[in-house]
Amino acid sequence: MIRHSEKDILSENQLDPPLTKCGIERSEYLSSFFEDINIKNIYSTNYLRTIKTAMPIALSKKVGIQYYDSNNLKLFSEQLLNSKQNSIVVGHSNTTPILAGLLTGKDMNPFDENIYNRVYKIIIQENKSKLFVFETSFNCN
Repeated sequence: MIRHSEKDILSENQLDPPLTKCGIERSEYLSSFFEDINIKNIYSTNYLRTIKTAMPIALSKKVGIQYYDSNNLKLFSEQLLNSKQNSIVVGHSNTTPILAGLLTGKDMNPFDENIYNRVYKIIIQENKSKLFVFETSFNCN
């Protein structure tokens, strides 16, 4: 699970801003980050910034992007658990950790809007879950 890449906070469209140049570069980097992982599903909220973050991964994996409702994370977490497949979920600073918490039974809070480099890896085996939080090394110039 990842948060969308850097958004253009100066965009005229404040409700659905596009990615910055750095955000586009980070999205391409994320595609290579997941290169050796067998991904079956890619999920995104229906916002330009999340879709554009997911797109390079979807293209490299030849997998379509499916949309989920970030207002009903409980239902979506159940859907993910029932699918039992490797999936990537692109969300937001206020949804990604909450969803990770629902999947692992941990109480998690939103994180700062300036953080873009986290990858939440959740492994579920035999009804036991483990959460790993990675920080990617990507730096935009």
